[in-house]
Amino acid sequence: MKRWVKQVGSIMIAGALLTGGTAWAGFGGATEAYAAEAVQQNVVTVLGKGEISVKPDIVYLSIGAESYAETAKSAQKANAQKMDKVIKVLKETWKIDDKDIKTEQFYVQPNYSYTEKEGRKVQNYSAYHSLEVTLRDLNKVGEVLDAAAEAGANSIGNARFSVENPDTFEAQVIDKAMANADLKAQAIAKASKRQLGVVVNVTEGSVNNNVVYGMYDKMSMETASMADGGAATSVKPGEIKITTQLYVQYELK
Repeated sequence: MKRWVKQVGSIMIAGALLTGGTAWAGFGGATEAYAAEAVQQNVVTVLGKGEISVKPDIVYLSIGAESYAETAKSAQKANAQKMDKVIKVLKETWKIDDKDIKTEQFYVQPNYSYTEKEGRKVQNYSAYHSLEVTLRDLNKVGEVLDAAAEAGANSIGNARFSVENPDTFEAQVIDKAMANADLKAQAIAKASKRQLGVVVNVTEGSVNNNVVYGMYDKMSMETASMADGGAATSVKPGEIKITTQLYVQYELK
């Protein structure tokens, strides 16, 4: 799509004045490109990019437990006991609502060993249950993870820092993209010894909320050892980049 737009931009710089008919033929293949050239003369199309950096205000934590036993029932029972304790801590100690705790993954499966003498044989069974926990107070992330681990969680995976309502920043990022498009179009007009006219058409790409991923033992988390006084996990979420793209078509005079 980007390659097509650039080609159309170069084709449309020269030609007769913009005539009637369809003002925008879409971003299809070669057929649409040549059809657009017939009705869209003396225009230039540019891709404007906008980006802003904001502080995240929400994090999605992956907290789970895994247990092993000789039977599937025993493994599931042992793991259920662990998760009951974890959920109790999340709800009662940290006051996390039911709507912010949901099952992410759950399974019970056999684990096999293999020898030439006996072939494949069931070694044991594993039960796994993970939760996606939504937390809005980012100052408590490290403490919540530590409390979950103490309660029995032994599988703490990805944490996704994000912005809960990216729409509140949409106007800002669109302004940035439009300014970028204006700059590019002005440069093209100047290089072609033309004057830039009015905006003929604008098509917006999706606004992207680029979340920050990390792991419990990475992601700028520094877990102090007991020798250091057992300090809580320190979390530094950084910033989120919100981006968008605008395909802007201008008249050339």
